[in-house]
Amino acid sequence: MEIRLLCIGDVVGRPGRHVMSHAVATLVDRHHIDCVIANVENAAGGSGLTSSLYEKFLRYGVSVMTLGDHCFKRADIFPILDRSDRVIRPANLSAHAAGRPMTIFQTTRGPKVAVINLMGRLFIQPPTDCPFAAVDRLLSELPGDVNVVAVDMHAEATGEKMAMGWHLDGRVSVLFGTHTHVPTADECILPQGTAYISDLGMTGPYDSVLGRRKDRVLSALISGMPTPFDVASEDTRLCGALITVDASTGRATHIERIRVDDETRPSPGDDD
Repeated sequence: MEIRLLCIGDVVGRPGRHVMSHAVATLVDRHHIDCVIANVENAAGGSGLTSSLYEKFLRYGVSVMTLGDHCFKRADIFPILDRSDRVIRPANLSAHAAGRPMTIFQTTRGPKVAVINLMGRLFIQPPTDCPFAAVDRLLSELPGDVNVVAVDMHAEATGEKMAMGWHLDGRVSVLFGTHTHVPTADECILPQGTAYISDLGMTGPYDSVLGRRKDRVLSALISGMPTPFDVASEDTRLCGALITVDASTGRATHIERIRVDDETRPSPGDDD
C-alpha cells in the first residue's frame, strides 16, 4: 500500500499558526494524508515553541513536530520535550539535552512512520555533533517493522542538505530541508528512491524578510544598530511538500511542492 506524508515548512509566529489552524485539516481530507510533519521552531513569536502552542498544533492535526536551532528558547516546553512522542529535537544535539531525536508515528491505516530531526553544522548555532553519524546511529536502531522514514534536515547551507540527501538515498523515504524559509524548486526522487527537497519554505508572512518586518530588518542592516525583528503580518502562506511512499519498501513514488495562500486574518486573541 501507499501512504501520503504532508511535510510543512517552518511555521512563523501568529500568521503561520493561523493558516495552519484551517489549512491542515483541509489538506488532510483533500489529499488523504496519513502523517503530517511540521517544523514549529519559529512558532512562538518567531522563536521557539511553548507548551500551549504544542497543544494547538496537535488540535490542528499535526502528527509530529520537528524543531531546530531555536528549540530551547522557551523553557516551558522542556517537560513536554522529555515526555512527548509527538515533538522531537535535532538528534545531533547533546545526548543530555531535553527531548528525543526520533519518534515513530502509528498511522491509522497501519504503517508506521519514523521521523528524525537533524541540524546542520555550517553557518548555524548552537554547535552540534556530526549529523551524518547521528542519523546512521538512529537508522541502525529502527525496529524491523518500520519501513517509512522521514528526515528533517534543519540547516543553513544548501550543499550540506544535498550531501545528506545523497548520504541517505535509498535508506529513508524523504529528506526535506528546513530553516532557510525560502521554497526551493529542486524536489525530486533520488535514484535509490528517497524523495528530496532542499527547503520546504516558510509557513508564515511572505511580505517580509524571512517572516520578519521589512522595516526592522532593513534598519538593522543599514544602521548596524540592534533592532527587534518583529514578525510580519501580510501575505501569509503555508508551504511544504506532499510525498507518496510505498509502505512496503519505504521508497518514495511522488513528491510535489504545495502552497496554500491565507486570505483570512488571525483573531486578536490568538496570542504567542
